[in-house]
Amino acid sequence: MAKSVQRIEARRLRREKGLSIGEIASKVKASKGSVSWWCNDIELTRAQKEKLIQNSKDGAMKGRLKRASSNKKERLERLNQFKSIGIKKIGSLTKRELFILGSGLYWAEGCKKRRATSFGNSDRTMILLYLRWLRDCLKISSDRIYCHVSINQDHSRRIDEVEEYWSEATGISRDVFTKVSYKRVKNKKFYANFNNHYGTFVVKVRRGTNLNYEILGYIDGLRKNT
Repeated sequence: MAKSVQRIEARRLRREKGLSIGEIASKVKASKGSVSWWCNDIELTRAQKEKLIQNSKDGAMKGRLKRASSNKKERLERLNQFKSIGIKKIGSLTKRELFILGSGLYWAEGCKKRRATSFGNSDRTMILLYLRWLRDCLKISSDRIYCHVSINQDHSRRIDEVEEYWSEATGISRDVFTKVSYKRVKNKKFYANFNNHYGTFVVKVRRGTNLNYEILGYIDGLRKNT
């Protein structure tokens, strides 16, 4: 396209369509500098100016969204990469490693001040790991294990759902669940994930006094390695 033809077309697009300098340059195959020079005397209408401003905002928003999406994708890829590294490094636990890990779990979350073997947490995978520790390392039979749910009183109407969740998660029958422990604290906020909250699951061992003393010994053994 000859420059004279480019100039005429550029001025028409600017005057009639109110296109941006960049859009015109792309359409007539000319540099932005040339288009700006050719059209510098054309006064846009108010409507054309407002449209350009809106398009500029929309473009900036699209750019931000695109960058955010790209950054999120990069973070997820990096997260999954390091997760894979972590899973590979852990591998399968030996019985000795499970024994030490379970002792550490009890040190962190177990009952240590009363003469009872009791462990509670809201993370179902942690509960499963603790139960595996009890059964595989400490040889605690299922008939000695009982449990209960601890949850805010606001969830009393859905307690059947909550107990069923923990029963399915652990394979423990609700028949051995003892009375629910309700926290008598009124929530001042409404949480969007209200129906996805299942409280704390507390696992206890019958005739667990001596076992508790023994576990406290495990914890002292861990302390000696600090």
